[in-house]
Amino acid sequence: MSHDGVGPRAVMRSVAFLTAGALAVPALAACSADEEVAKPAAAQDIAPATRDRIEDGGTLRWAVDAVPQTLNTFQADADAGTSRIAGAVLPSLYRLDSNGIPQLNPDYLESAKIVESEPKQVVLYKLNQQAVWSDGREIGAADFAAQWRALSGKDSAYWTARNAGYDRIEKIEQGKNNLEVRVTFSRPYADWKSLFSPLYPKDVMGTADAFNDGARTKLQATAGPFALQKIDHKDGQVLLTRNPHWWGRPAKLSEIALVAVPRDKRAEALAADKVDLAEIDPEEAGRIALAARDKGTASLQGPGSALPPAKALRSSAVAHGSDEKAASDEIKAREKQRTAVATYAGQQTALRDFVVRKSLEPAYTQLALNGSEGPLADERVRRAVARAINRDELAKIVLSPLGLPAVPVGSHLALSGQPAYADNSGALGGEDTKEAQALLADAGWVPGGPVNEQQQQKKKDKDKAAGPEGKKADSDADSDDGTFIVGEDDKNGEADRDKKDPKDHAEKQGNHGQQHADDQADKHLDGRQYAPKDNRQGGAPGAYAPKGTAAPAGAAAGALAKDGKALTLRFVLPSGPGSESLRTVADQISRMLERIGIRTETSKVPDDSYFKDHIASGQYDLALYSWPASAFPATDARPIYAKPVPAADGSLAVEQNYTRVGTDQVDQLFDQAIATLDEDESRSLVRKADARIWAAAGSIPLYQRPQLTATRLNLANAGSFGFQTPLYEDMGFLKKGAQGGTPTKKDK
Repeated sequence: MSHDGVGPRAVMRSVAFLTAGALAVPALAACSADEEVAKPAAAQDIAPATRDRIEDGGTLRWAVDAVPQTLNTFQADADAGTSRIAGAVLPSLYRLDSNGIPQLNPDYLESAKIVESEPKQVVLYKLNQQAVWSDGREIGAADFAAQWRALSGKDSAYWTARNAGYDRIEKIEQGKNNLEVRVTFSRPYADWKSLFSPLYPKDVMGTADAFNDGARTKLQATAGPFALQKIDHKDGQVLLTRNPHWWGRPAKLSEIALVAVPRDKRAEALAADKVDLAEIDPEEAGRIALAARDKGTASLQGPGSALPPAKALRSSAVAHGSDEKAASDEIKAREKQRTAVATYAGQQTALRDFVVRKSLEPAYTQLALNGSEGPLADERVRRAVARAINRDELAKIVLSPLGLPAVPVGSHLALSGQPAYADNSGALGGEDTKEAQALLADAGWVPGGPVNEQQQQKKKDKDKAAGPEGKKADSDADSDDGTFIVGEDDKNGEADRDKKDPKDHAEKQGNHGQQHADDQADKHLDGRQYAPKDNRQGGAPGAYAPKGTAAPAGAAAGALAKDGKALTLRFVLPSGPGSESLRTVADQISRMLERIGIRTETSKVPDDSYFKDHIASGQYDLALYSWPASAFPATDARPIYAKPVPAADGSLAVEQNYTRVGTDQVDQLFDQAIATLDEDESRSLVRKADARIWAAAGSIPLYQRPQLTATRLNLANAGSFGFQTPLYEDMGFLKKGAQGGTPTKKDK
């Protein structure tokens, strides 16, 4: 997977979620019932077709990043492949529609509703009477109870990655008959629809051994349109077969094979007829688009196609004085080039059988600002960074070339189309160079200020030793090795970075900073001010010029310094394939920051250490990574934005808040949103929490991630799903002569 982000919901389960008790804050007015909800920024693209147009049978080969290490989605090492398998073979009581809204799944439920709210919340589930496990046993209260006990967090023998929601359940019992399940909560829980999806059989959840080890490589029973046939780690494949006991709409496909293919090898796998469906990066999408445009043309050979024959090449080389060895080496190189050209041409021909389905993934890329130490521990500096960035421009860089809507994301907690979405970026404000410079000045960062003698001498010595050519080499931003400092020609080591105790600085800034952020958010929510300013007014010369326009000489602000140290931020990025767009965005951000006098030191690190060794451990100042949107933000997003607290060993417990920026009031708003059973009020509280997250400036949402999926031309009901849960039983290959169409009401 590309480091354009952390993966979808499965990855959110990789760290335990903790839920605190509700604290009192003033209630908000609920959103009106007739308030218009924004549409998704881009529709799903799955080539919809009615079931009567689809062949019965066939195998769909679907590329995945790797064969999952576990089949238990509630374990820490579960991944997107784990969730994909669970979606095909296990019950999900609710599934998401195209707007990311949970909808009752009639294959498993006849109804589910809150039947009591006082003195305690009680949810009554009425199960589909045909719903059975593959061993013939009815799905029932025993399965619900086993999953609750395993995930409640009360038994440490279970190696669970999360217990949010399950820790609020008091008891589970059978209702009037074996098709009814009554779930009683000890505390109100707004996101109760998030529970029991997927639902595992009691054989998996009943004992710690079965939960920890038994469900890693096999499932004793399943209950979906497909069943798990085998997992082959050696060949990198998982085989799912049509479930003969399935009571819903029969699966059109006979088999789904999940095939492990690295992201940078997927175009080759598609061309080699190894997969039929694969999420791809923009580069591969470009190849498929080129193949479609070149359909019917004679030549795809490209450069090097007119290479001279080997015999003529040797004669020419010898005639011009080259020895036989040099000629042979040249021949080998030319033959290798010829083979590569032929291979590429063949692949392009094969790629004509595919099309790229385009949408926006239910996830957004953000600029993360590590607020635990250094200059970014000061909220004013974080806000200055945010006010220097043109988010519209960054969205256009990534999305416009793909033909996708280039709209910046306005919320940390929801995406356009979801009921909880509202653009709260006004709580922080739009791009404003003058305001950014004023914030930095207020924080004590002075343009052209004195830098300590050691750093100045280090620069002089390096410049003298390297000379003009050395300086030029050091500033090569295209290199994936080492570091490159925007706004400075030499590379600074960690020795000159701010060594002050971050706790001392945070203590001085904390109370004032939180109050300031709260005031900003309140004013935004009241609609009085902090709307983005007109970017044409003020600012450094050239700051708002159209892309490609050269800035006037001296346009960049002077380098900033404070207490003898330059303001330089370490920008950490992944170096591997698939992250090119991230690096392009980072370069643009660095240029934007340079305009206000902030220099960036870019460090490109290996993909396998990027998140674990840098983001999660806090070894960065600036970073780019993504979070998935959730239908249940009060539950799923709380650990991402919860205020870090000291752990028993003296370290800082950050949960998933890798920016280390949080406030008590954000935590309180999340707790209230989780505890209210009024859906409108819960959404209103989530929106207010988002406004305060914006004001704290720990993370800046930039753009929704592109979702590009290569599919065979005749594959229907599969592709870029957007928010919607895939309907595995409806996927299949069109009958000969059939055309895709919109599913009828009957088909749905």
